Amino acid sequence: MPSMGPETASAGKQQPALRRSLSLPLTTFYGLGNILGAGIYVLIGKVVGHAGLFAPVSFLVASLLACLTAFTYAELAARFPLSAGEAVYIQEGLGVQALSALVGLLIILAGLVSAATILRGFTGYLQEFLDIPDSVTILVMVLLLGGLAAWGITQSVTVAALITLVEIGGLLLIIGVAAPAIADTGVPALDLMPLAGIDAWYGIFVGGFLAFYAFIGFEDMVNVAEEVKQPHRNLPRAILLALAISMCLYFMVAVVAVVSVPTEALAHAEAPLSFLYQQVTGREPVTITLISMFAVINGALIQIIMAARVGYGMARKHWLPAIFARVHSVTRTPVVTTVTMSLLVLILALWLPIETLAKATSYFLLLVFTLVNLSLWRIKRTTVQPSGVINVHLWVPVAGFFASAAFVAVQAVIDLGAR
Repeated sequence: MPSMGPETASAGKQQPALRRSLSLPLTTFYGLGNILGAGIYVLIGKVVGHAGLFAPVSFLVASLLACLTAFTYAELAARFPLSAGEAVYIQEGLGVQALSALVGLLIILAGLVSAATILRGFTGYLQEFLDIPDSVTILVMVLLLGGLAAWGITQSVTVAALITLVEIGGLLLIIGVAAPAIADTGVPALDLMPLAGIDAWYGIFVGGFLAFYAFIGFEDMVNVAEEVKQPHRNLPRAILLALAISMCLYFMVAVVAVVSVPTEALAHAEAPLSFLYQQVTGREPVTITLISMFAVINGALIQIIMAARVGYGMARKHWLPAIFARVHSVTRTPVVTTVTMSLLVLILALWLPIETLAKATSYFLLLVFTLVNLSLWRIKRTTVQPSGVINVHLWVPVAGFFASAAFVAVQAVIDLGAR
């Protein structure tokens, strides 16, 4: 098996290392904050538009597909608990340095575009309450989030964890206010299960494809590996716990959503959970709107942290200039890299068209999943399984490889058909 590289050890002697302070709960909440994000607050309507009453099944299908790659990430994170996770995994598995470096750069780009897009979306939410110019809002938020990310990993992830609790509270609020409608409508459980019918399963799988994007985010957890306590044990557990909790929340939200309000109305709602709350309670959805704002900010914070850690990890491998590997002696964070990533987010959010880039990053993430699964397959075929590391069966990365490749193909067909 290729070594982790002498440059990692030598770099550690010349400067402080990242602070290993993230416990299993904090790491899990970090992942949950990235997975939940604002996705479920928007995607539920689109999934219902395709799957109708069977939307809960679509979320189950999507979760099973996500689990394949999540187990692959869990083993690789335990084998190689390093920043710039995907780039390292592909280097270890496929041995093509240029491809590994390109993957790392594109992971950074994906994070920056995501954070910039999120901040643009936040300005729209804020306009509902305060009339502040978008450029001022974006500048202030980048300064606050970048400063928090540079301050310390424990502080920034603790804030992200607290906001994640607010996000979970919002979903539980939706479940709580809508659950009584299940008893009132008297919809049998069998009506939510597609026992037969090709059309039903077609809608389920198309809806499942969309729902898959609500689970994306677990992969970013591996990039804080060097700051997780006992990463060989805690990081795989955190990845799988975050995905399992997300799956349960999504399924329950989907069930109460399709039972509480007409599916056609929900599918056409721009803010489906706010619409659901308003329809069920008869009150203005101020609470859900505020929670959505917190979810948006949490997503931007986590993406800045992630991009900085990937840049740091790549610099440690000499794939980026050495200045990006510098760790501040007090904060024990890669301050130069964090500031650089924050400035890039600011530029993207203020001046560049993001929509096309955001679409491209969706394709790219699926391609990365394909390559990461292929890498684990090769590693397992050519190396001895290390002791004390989670050992997934060989069919898991194989199935993950084909599932991820199929998602890329399906997305391409959908996009071509929409033109």
